[in-house]
Amino acid sequence: MSAISMILIVIVAFFAGMEGILDEFEFHQPLIACTLIGLVTGQLTAGLILGGSLQMIALGWANIGAAVAPDAALASVASAIILVQGGQGRAGVSSAIAIAIPLAVAGLFLTMIVRTITVAIIHIMDAAAEKGNYRTIDMWQVICICLQGLRIAIPAALLLIIPASQVRALLEAMPKWLSDGMAIGGGMVVAVGYAMVINMMASSEVWPFFAIGFALAALTDLTLIAIGTIGLSMALMYLKLDEHGSNGGNGGGGNNNTGDPLGDILDDY
Repeated sequence: MSAISMILIVIVAFFAGMEGILDEFEFHQPLIACTLIGLVTGQLTAGLILGGSLQMIALGWANIGAAVAPDAALASVASAIILVQGGQGRAGVSSAIAIAIPLAVAGLFLTMIVRTITVAIIHIMDAAAEKGNYRTIDMWQVICICLQGLRIAIPAALLLIIPASQVRALLEAMPKWLSDGMAIGGGMVVAVGYAMVINMMASSEVWPFFAIGFALAALTDLTLIAIGTIGLSMALMYLKLDEHGSNGGNGGGGNNNTGDPLGDILDDY
């Protein structure tokens, strides 16, 4: 791997770490982070496949109360680096996915360290606020965000130090039963993540759309673009019919609680 590619990977990792807090440009999402790393290393197809597979898992990750979700940014960056260093291309996606899950859980420890440090920084910012020193507040705010970026960039740089030949030798030394088991386990985790998302948004009104989409994807030779076009069209039809039903068909007198949670949320927006 060239020095330029390694620098670009660290930059992507840095932005992914920051976006894990900012949530503005979504660089921490697996589909974005893995694709960018695949792009800068010349393995765009493998990175895109890895990112799409990890994204299906991360869809079911959410911070609920005091429970913090696994670190999607670290999982995306680290697994993409391992995929590139392993040199197996698309064939190594399954192994990279299986490695990404424990890395995501381990990333929680780094998150805890950074957030503990920022607690002390908050007290510094409070003291600056009492003095009306806004420049100091802004400076420490930027430092806190940069710490989140370093939380991912430093592990990424350490992974890049490992020679690609050693990573490749380690992956090739894995017995077939282990690699096959990791592939099966990775596929099951993707299915579980997707099932969690479906469980959160499922209602009697949207289940038919899911069944139709599943049939179209499994029983026809339609491309992803064709299936996406059909899905978008059906979504627009649903929104239009939902709006018409909420208005009672006469432009007014609608009921804000229609019994369809998804429809009610869409109406609020």
